[in-house]
Amino acid sequence: MAVYTGPVQDLVDELGRLPGIGPKSAQRIAFHLLKLPRDDALRLASAITEAKARVSWCERCFNVASDTLCDICNDDRRDPSIICVVEEPRDVVAVEKTHEFKGRYHVLGGAMNPLEGIGADQLRVKELFARIGAEDITELILCTNPNVEGEATAMYLARMVKDVPLRVTRIASGVPVGGDLEYADELTLGRALEGRRDVLD
Repeated sequence: MAVYTGPVQDLVDELGRLPGIGPKSAQRIAFHLLKLPRDDALRLASAITEAKARVSWCERCFNVASDTLCDICNDDRRDPSIICVVEEPRDVVAVEKTHEFKGRYHVLGGAMNPLEGIGADQLRVKELFARIGAEDITELILCTNPNVEGEATAMYLARMVKDVPLRVTRIASGVPVGGDLEYADELTLGRALEGRRDVLD
Protein backbone atom coordinates (compact mmCIF):
# COMPACT_ATOMS: atom_id res chain seq x y z
CA MET A 1 0.00 0.00 0.00
CA ALA A 2 1.41 3.41 -0.97
CA VAL A 3 2.09 5.63 2.03
CA TYR A 4 3.32 8.80 0.33
CA THR A 5 2.08 10.78 -2.67
CA GLY A 6 2.86 9.47 -6.16
CA PRO A 7 6.39 10.71 -7.01
CA VAL A 8 7.68 10.31 -3.44
CA GLN A 9 6.35 6.76 -3.19
CA ASP A 10 7.81 5.97 -6.62
CA LEU A 11 11.22 7.19 -5.42
CA VAL A 12 10.98 5.13 -2.21
CA ASP A 13 9.93 2.05 -4.19
CA GLU A 14 12.81 2.38 -6.68
CA LEU A 15 15.39 2.92 -3.94
CA GLY A 16 13.99 -0.09 -2.09
CA ARG A 17 14.81 -2.26 -5.10
CA LEU A 18 18.53 -1.58 -4.66
CA PRO A 19 20.56 -4.37 -2.97
CA GLY A 20 20.93 -3.95 0.78
CA ILE A 21 18.33 -1.16 0.98
CA GLY A 22 15.32 -2.00 3.12
CA PRO A 23 12.07 0.01 3.36
CA LYS A 24 13.31 2.30 6.16
CA SER A 25 16.63 3.00 4.44
CA ALA A 26 14.78 3.71 1.19
CA GLN A 27 12.61 6.27 2.98
CA ARG A 28 15.64 7.93 4.63
CA ILE A 29 17.50 8.18 1.33
CA ALA A 30 14.41 9.44 -0.51
CA PHE A 31 13.85 12.26 1.96
CA HIS A 32 17.56 13.09 1.96
CA LEU A 33 17.40 13.44 -1.83
CA LEU A 34 14.29 15.62 -1.58
CA LYS A 35 16.12 17.95 0.84
CA LEU A 36 19.13 18.31 -1.49
CA PRO A 37 19.53 21.50 -3.53
CA ARG A 38 18.17 20.99 -7.04
CA ASP A 39 21.65 21.15 -8.62
CA ASP A 40 22.97 18.37 -6.36
CA ALA A 41 20.01 16.12 -7.14
CA LEU A 42 20.37 16.77 -10.87
CA ARG A 43 24.12 16.01 -10.68
CA LEU A 44 23.32 12.62 -9.10
CA ALA A 45 20.66 11.89 -11.73
CA SER A 46 23.10 12.92 -14.47
CA ALA A 47 25.86 10.66 -13.07
CA ILE A 48 23.48 7.67 -13.10
CA THR A 49 22.28 8.42 -16.65
CA GLU A 50 25.85 8.95 -17.89
CA ALA A 51 27.08 5.71 -16.30
CA LYS A 52 24.25 3.73 -17.89
CA ALA A 53 24.91 5.34 -21.28
CA ARG A 54 28.72 5.07 -21.36
CA VAL A 55 29.71 2.10 -19.19
CA SER A 56 29.52 -1.45 -20.55
CA TRP A 57 31.36 -4.73 -20.04
CA CYS A 58 34.88 -5.44 -21.27
CA GLU A 59 34.67 -7.86 -24.21
CA ARG A 60 37.59 -9.92 -22.87
CA CYS A 61 37.26 -10.07 -19.07
CA PHE A 62 33.77 -8.58 -18.41
CA ASN A 63 35.03 -5.94 -16.01
CA VAL A 64 33.35 -2.53 -16.28
CA ALA A 65 34.67 -0.60 -19.27
CA SER A 66 34.01 2.62 -21.14
CA ASP A 67 35.49 1.14 -24.34
CA THR A 68 35.68 -2.27 -26.03
CA LEU A 69 38.30 -3.40 -23.48
CA CYS A 70 38.77 -2.25 -19.89
CA ASP A 71 41.85 -0.32 -18.75
CA ILE A 72 43.46 -3.47 -17.32
CA CYS A 73 43.06 -5.52 -20.51
CA ASN A 74 44.39 -2.54 -22.49
CA ASP A 75 47.51 -2.30 -20.29
CA ASP A 76 50.44 -3.98 -22.10
CA ARG A 77 52.40 -4.11 -18.83
CA ARG A 78 49.99 -6.70 -17.38
CA ASP A 79 50.95 -10.38 -17.57
CA PRO A 80 48.43 -11.99 -19.98
CA SER A 81 49.42 -15.52 -18.93
CA ILE A 82 47.88 -15.23 -15.43
CA ILE A 83 44.14 -14.82 -14.96
CA CYS A 84 42.54 -13.99 -11.62
CA VAL A 85 38.93 -15.23 -11.63
CA VAL A 86 36.57 -13.09 -9.52
CA GLU A 87 32.83 -12.94 -9.00
CA GLU A 88 32.08 -9.24 -9.54
CA PRO A 89 33.80 -6.08 -10.87
CA ARG A 90 34.07 -4.75 -7.30
CA ASP A 91 36.31 -7.75 -6.55
CA VAL A 92 38.72 -6.52 -9.23
CA VAL A 93 38.99 -3.24 -7.32
CA ALA A 94 39.65 -5.11 -4.06
CA VAL A 95 42.48 -7.15 -5.61
CA GLU A 96 43.94 -4.10 -7.36
CA LYS A 97 44.16 -2.24 -4.04
CA THR A 98 46.68 -4.83 -2.82
CA HIS A 99 49.16 -3.86 -5.61
CA GLU A 100 50.22 -7.54 -5.57
CA PHE A 101 48.62 -8.84 -8.76
CA LYS A 102 50.04 -7.94 -12.18
CA GLY A 103 48.02 -10.26 -14.42
CA ARG A 104 44.57 -9.98 -15.96
CA TYR A 105 41.08 -10.82 -14.70
CA HIS A 106 37.96 -12.71 -15.60
CA VAL A 107 34.69 -11.58 -14.01
CA LEU A 108 32.15 -14.40 -13.71
CA GLY A 109 29.18 -12.17 -12.89
CA GLY A 110 28.35 -14.01 -9.66
CA ALA A 111 28.78 -17.40 -8.04
CA MET A 112 27.01 -20.72 -8.41
CA ASN A 113 23.94 -20.93 -6.20
CA PRO A 114 21.56 -23.81 -7.08
CA LEU A 115 18.96 -22.62 -4.55
CA GLU A 116 18.58 -19.41 -6.55
CA GLY A 117 18.82 -21.18 -9.90
CA ILE A 118 22.33 -19.89 -10.66
CA GLY A 119 24.47 -22.52 -12.31
CA ALA A 120 27.50 -22.42 -14.59
CA ASP A 121 25.29 -21.48 -17.55
CA GLN A 122 24.18 -18.27 -15.81
CA LEU A 123 27.81 -17.22 -15.24
CA ARG A 124 30.57 -16.33 -17.72
CA VAL A 125 32.15 -19.78 -17.45
CA LYS A 126 32.01 -20.64 -21.16
CA GLU A 127 33.78 -17.37 -21.90
CA LEU A 128 36.50 -18.29 -19.37
CA PHE A 129 37.05 -21.69 -20.99
CA ALA A 130 37.20 -20.00 -24.41
CA ARG A 131 39.94 -17.71 -23.12
CA ILE A 132 41.89 -20.67 -21.73
CA GLY A 133 41.74 -22.29 -25.16
CA ALA A 134 42.61 -19.15 -27.13
CA GLU A 135 45.09 -17.32 -24.90
CA ASP A 136 48.48 -18.53 -23.66
CA ILE A 137 47.41 -18.88 -20.02
CA THR A 138 49.72 -20.62 -17.55
CA GLU A 139 47.92 -19.95 -14.24
CA LEU A 140 44.33 -19.55 -13.11
CA ILE A 141 43.88 -17.93 -9.69
CA LEU A 142 40.45 -18.75 -8.27
CA CYS A 143 39.61 -15.65 -6.25
CA THR A 144 35.93 -16.27 -5.48
CA ASN A 145 34.53 -15.42 -2.06
CA PRO A 146 35.34 -17.80 0.82
CA ASN A 147 31.68 -18.73 1.38
CA VAL A 148 29.61 -21.75 0.31
CA GLU A 149 28.76 -20.36 -3.13
CA GLY A 150 32.29 -19.11 -3.80
CA GLU A 151 33.85 -22.40 -2.73
CA ALA A 152 31.44 -24.40 -4.89
CA THR A 153 32.25 -22.18 -7.88
CA ALA A 154 36.01 -22.52 -7.32
CA MET A 155 35.78 -26.31 -6.99
CA TYR A 156 33.64 -26.55 -10.14
CA LEU A 157 36.12 -24.48 -12.16
CA ALA A 158 39.09 -26.45 -10.80
CA ARG A 159 37.44 -29.77 -11.79
CA MET A 160 36.58 -28.50 -15.26
CA VAL A 161 40.20 -27.55 -16.07
CA LYS A 162 41.95 -30.42 -14.28
CA ASP A 163 43.08 -31.93 -17.60
CA VAL A 164 44.32 -28.63 -19.01
CA PRO A 165 48.09 -28.05 -18.63
CA LEU A 166 47.96 -24.98 -16.42
CA ARG A 167 48.48 -24.17 -12.76
CA VAL A 168 45.24 -23.68 -10.80
CA THR A 169 45.53 -21.92 -7.44
CA ARG A 170 43.05 -20.72 -4.81
CA ILE A 171 43.48 -17.63 -2.67
CA ALA A 172 44.42 -18.40 0.93
CA SER A 173 41.95 -17.53 3.65
CA GLY A 174 42.40 -17.39 7.38
CA VAL A 175 42.90 -15.11 10.37
CA PRO A 176 42.86 -11.41 9.43
CA VAL A 177 45.79 -9.19 10.36
CA GLY A 178 45.09 -7.68 13.77
CA GLY A 179 42.68 -10.47 14.68
CA ASP A 180 42.81 -12.57 17.85
CA LEU A 181 42.91 -16.37 17.55
CA GLU A 182 40.40 -16.84 20.35
CA TYR A 183 37.73 -15.07 18.27
CA ALA A 184 38.40 -16.99 15.03
CA ASP A 185 35.90 -19.71 14.17
CA GLU A 186 37.10 -23.27 13.55
CA LEU A 187 36.77 -23.10 9.76
CA THR A 188 38.74 -19.84 9.49
CA LEU A 189 41.48 -21.08 11.80
CA GLY A 190 41.60 -24.42 9.95
CA ARG A 191 42.04 -22.59 6.65
CA ALA A 192 44.82 -20.49 8.17
CA LEU A 193 46.65 -23.67 9.21
CA GLU A 194 46.17 -25.27 5.78
CA GLY A 195 47.46 -22.16 4.02
CA ARG A 196 50.56 -21.79 6.21
CA ARG A 197 53.87 -21.05 4.51
CA ASP A 198 57.55 -21.10 5.41
CA VAL A 199 58.72 -18.13 7.43
CA LEU A 200 62.22 -18.26 6.01
CA ASP A 201 62.05 -18.99 2.29
